[in-house]
Amino acid sequence: MKRNLLLITAILVANLSFAQFYVSGSAGYAFGSAEEKLGETITTTHTENSYGSYGNGTNFQMRFGYFFNDTFGVDLGFAYLHGADQTVAKVELPGYRETDAIARARAYGFSPSLVYKFTENLYGRFGALLKLGGKTEAVVYDKATLPNPEALGLPAGSYSETNYVEDYHGHLPLGFVGAFGYKYDFANNFSVFAEAEYMGISIKRNDSEIQSFNTDIKLPDGTTAVEGFYTLDNLPEGKVIKTEYLDELPNNNTDPSKQLSQKVPYSSFGINFGVTYNFGK
Repeated sequence: MKRNLLLITAILVANLSFAQFYVSGSAGYAFGSAEEKLGETITTTHTENSYGSYGNGTNFQMRFGYFFNDTFGVDLGFAYLHGADQTVAKVELPGYRETDAIARARAYGFSPSLVYKFTENLYGRFGALLKLGGKTEAVVYDKATLPNPEALGLPAGSYSETNYVEDYHGHLPLGFVGAFGYKYDFANNFSVFAEAEYMGISIKRNDSEIQSFNTDIKLPDGTTAVEGFYTLDNLPEGKVIKTEYLDELPNNNTDPSKQLSQKVPYSSFGINFGVTYNFGK
């Protein structure tokens, strides 16, 4: 019995002699992966699909880790994604309609991972990925020629100009993250690293809310004839401030605040560069 206790104690002491806490910070850029159709571009001659992933953008991470020995460790990562603009709708029909609608991610994530050192410098990190908060922000500009301006006492060629912002929120998702990296020790307890990282995740929409809305009526020369024709307090027919996204709706649904849900892609492949501080070995 004493021999077994001594053996267990020796193993623990040996492991603790390699134990190491660390903290790291990094920044990088992620490119969309597993892209899906997000919208369309329409002109007078053709219609073209636009594909993308809301995971495309600048990524900032803060990681806290602990190595049990010189090979295996655990890692807790917290990240912020400042997503790049993705085309949702673009319409170019001169004299009739012009629309420019983009959407972009502003998301906070959490990733618990296992870390394995292949060598003193090469390592791999594999784990789960969760989106803790954030939104997909849609920014829309729409210019439409009025079909019957005389009814408003306006000359032919008058048009409406609409600007609005709508935030979309999703259900808590679960995805996968994997990375391979190379680190280089350049000072006592300090090292720099570069890594290639893959994030695989999609988010199902839960609800959305219009944050701002304004429509002005303008004359053909661009002069504003009616300011605030529609506002957040006076939305046009078919528009609602809050929308709930559901998996099932009756065929006779006429409530614009209830719509079928959909999954949107957030997957990406990126490169990160950062610095690590090791508290001790």
